[in-house]
Amino acid sequence: MSNELSEEEMRLALFGPSNPSTDPVPAPEPEPTFVPPPAPTPKPRRVVKALSPKLRVTLRATKQFGGDVEVLTYDANTLSTFIAEQEAKAEAKKKKFRYFELVSIKPI
Repeated sequence: MSNELSEEEMRLALFGPSNPSTDPVPAPEPEPTFVPPPAPTPKPRRVVKALSPKLRVTLRATKQFGGDVEVLTYDANTLSTFIAEQEAKAEAKKKKFRYFELVSIKPI
């Protein structure tokens, strides 16, 4: 058997016998039309509450020992009660208060 095949023999082996008079004429394919996808409907957005952690610190503060007592409130953006208390005392010191008494620390 010969290992060398001509082009016609290879075509015959791969595609079988072809006769142009018996080959069906392919029907013309219709041109594809572009159909845009439907626009997505917007979903209503939920109103989200701010999730920043806050603590409200209440202090009684005076400028002089035994003087007039003022109630101060401070809102801290933290969950740590210790840090919230320290920030509230620092704010009171800026306002020239010298004596502090912690009343409460509550989450808001």
